[in-house]
Amino acid sequence: MSHIVHDLIARGDARVVDHPAEAPVRHQVEADRNFGLPTALYGATVAGYLGFLLVVGTAFANPVLAIPMAIFVVFIIAGFGVPALWTRLAGNTSEPQTLGEFEACGIQTNTGRLAAKDATIQVLILPALLVCWGLAVAVIAAVVR
Repeated sequence: MSHIVHDLIARGDARVVDHPAEAPVRHQVEADRNFGLPTALYGATVAGYLGFLLVVGTAFANPVLAIPMAIFVVFIIAGFGVPALWTRLAGNTSEPQTLGEFEACGIQTNTGRLAAKDATIQVLILPALLVCWGLAVAVIAAVVR
């Protein structure tokens, strides 16, 4: 592509003009680092994952598990903390939806619009199932002992 432009300039067929001073700088890609869901849903997701670790960690309390559990906690915090920091970078003009906006409008996904109830179920199903699974395993382990 640059080869063609250089040929046009060399032949004198291209006009090279200065950038107008009054025109604002236009970026080709607008930075939208928002994920579209309310912050409370992310908090509930993190609480579910950490709740699972809490249940399993207390049910199978062993000093050998301290380091793996700490590593899991760090990974969960980093996995949600880095994107949370990413949304607060300079140049991000979008804000996450409030719970009221989310309830009223839902969220647009790749496959269509989702109501707030449906999106909440999709976001929280895995953490809820993990907590239930952790409780079931803890109860089974307590009964077997």
